[in-house]
Amino acid sequence: MKKPLIFGLALGLVFAVSVQATDLAKEKRWAEQIVDALMDGDAVYLDDGRAEFLALETPAADGSSERAVIVMHGTGVHPNWPTVVLPLRVGLTESGWHTLSIQMPVLANEADYKDYPPIYDWVPGRIDAAIEYLQAQGAKSIVLVAHSQGATMTSYYLANTDRVVDGFVAIGMGPGIAGTAADNLAHLPDVTVPLLDLYGSEDLPEVLASAGQRADASRGNRAYAQLTVSGADHFFDGEETELLENVQAWLNDL
Repeated sequence: MKKPLIFGLALGLVFAVSVQATDLAKEKRWAEQIVDALMDGDAVYLDDGRAEFLALETPAADGSSERAVIVMHGTGVHPNWPTVVLPLRVGLTESGWHTLSIQMPVLANEADYKDYPPIYDWVPGRIDAAIEYLQAQGAKSIVLVAHSQGATMTSYYLANTDRVVDGFVAIGMGPGIAGTAADNLAHLPDVTVPLLDLYGSEDLPEVLASAGQRADASRGNRAYAQLTVSGADHFFDGEETELLENVQAWLNDL
């Protein structure tokens, strides 16, 4: 395993300073644990303009870096999380995708989903830094793949940026929190890139209940598709192969 790299990047977006910040101490603890035990890929430290954060880079099996995926985790976890994130960041490399799994903003362990909207303004800098890093590695096509709250953070990003990406895979995406930065149903009408809304038939109640609302909010996006994986729960436990195959198929169709 290579030593972690430091890569400082100019950011394309400027957002107001939040009254609340990501838990950098928790991020540091996650990073130390991950880097010490990393089996696949290399650790890279990116700069979002406020702090360095961990990313895990895994080259495509064919050595190409032209097609790249940024993988984003859900609430309060990390870029090597064993469910959804790890299977995708490693598995997608077998079909020719260079992956970069990034640390999203997090709060302390006791924080609830509803506590997260005040730190959403940390999201754009992180995704911008990841995009710029991949472009520097030669990426010509970049797709965002995100799970759970990471998907809501990504729709927030795409609804508030002019930066162009080639697609968005949202896994286990819920409605978010109305009237906040995490209001996913408010963001989706402004997401114009090709979008796969993927979830399990045994997903969280709010994910299942909002499926029609998400489709309706995305009705202006001709490249929106919704897909249910039979038998899968929110974390695709035991359904990792189906998750990977469905995401690969959609990406390759791009």
